Amino acid sequence: MPNRDWSHLLDIPSFPAERYTILADRLGKLMGTKNDVLLIQAEAVLALEAVATSLAHPGVTALNIVTSPYGTWFGQWLERGGAAVHNLTAEPARPIAVEAVKAAIDANPGVTLLSLVHAESASGILNPLEEIVAIAKQRGILTVVDAVASIGGHALNVDRLGIDIAVIGPQKSLAGPAGISALSVSPKAWGLLQHDKALRISMLSLLDQKEQWLDLGRPALPGTTAPLELFALQAALDRIEAEGIEAVQKCHRLARDATRAGLETLGATLWTPATSASALVTTAILPPDINRDTFLSRRNIAGADLTAGVGPGTERLVRLNHTGRRATEEAVLANLTAFSQALEAHGHRTNLDNALKTANEIYGSSRLA
Repeated sequence: MPNRDWSHLLDIPSFPAERYTILADRLGKLMGTKNDVLLIQAEAVLALEAVATSLAHPGVTALNIVTSPYGTWFGQWLERGGAAVHNLTAEPARPIAVEAVKAAIDANPGVTLLSLVHAESASGILNPLEEIVAIAKQRGILTVVDAVASIGGHALNVDRLGIDIAVIGPQKSLAGPAGISALSVSPKAWGLLQHDKALRISMLSLLDQKEQWLDLGRPALPGTTAPLELFALQAALDRIEAEGIEAVQKCHRLARDATRAGLETLGATLWTPATSASALVTTAILPPDINRDTFLSRRNIAGADLTAGVGPGTERLVRLNHTGRRATEEAVLANLTAFSQALEAHGHRTNLDNALKTANEIYGSSRLA
């Protein structure tokens, strides 16, 4: 829409100060926590860096689980702050195994912090969050969870699981704005954050956020706020709450199941088994005779969203996106159609009608349930 007039986005009024607390509480409810919730006026990568930078200091020993570039970055941020970091790296673009986590903790009995990503939109995998957090909790290890992509697509109950710090972003499954993020902090985590090497007078300082907002009774956020992002977040939460978070999660599960079934009917090879497949994107392995760039250039079907996998191990992967407002039957059918037609263009015969019928039947069964 190159000629669309965006001038209505100018001259936005200030976001009412009393609503910051309400936003934080609403996000906390979605996360399933009564812990402190901080609003970070930036994309979620900055929130993740703020957590690592604020926690890291000599004396902290971290087990950092790496299943994507985000895990790699988190470990680097911890090391930069002086923490001793043991990176537990999964097979490229694969989820981590619970047994590997247990073995790594046993091999490093001084671990005080464990960090991991819940669901990876880069590769379409889902890490075994509940089992890993339970192991860490049993050992008295503080947990940091990147739930930026998973919140809304998968169940997240911070307090029930005992997660100490959870970072979320509304731009993925919640279908909100990208320029604001949030994180929850447990009392135990605040204890580790309060150390004599803690970064201060910085956008990366969680202690600054605590003192300038939480300790003052949660008035207006410190600094210059971005009302567009805040009003957009408020609208996204209105929509999520109207639909119900369980219904939103169900939409993502249905989109995942219908996409996987449709791809299998097309004869595609799925990258991830059902037990470790995220509900955000579904990844398929291209046949060896197909160039991925050429394949993706032929995916232009209205409503379809096919992209390349991201990070090591994803060189042959194509992602079918069904995150957020794309977690619909229409988007799933468009993705399957685009995938099928791109295969046909490369000489691979498919039965698109059967694939679409298979996906339709999954949605039909859900409506009858």
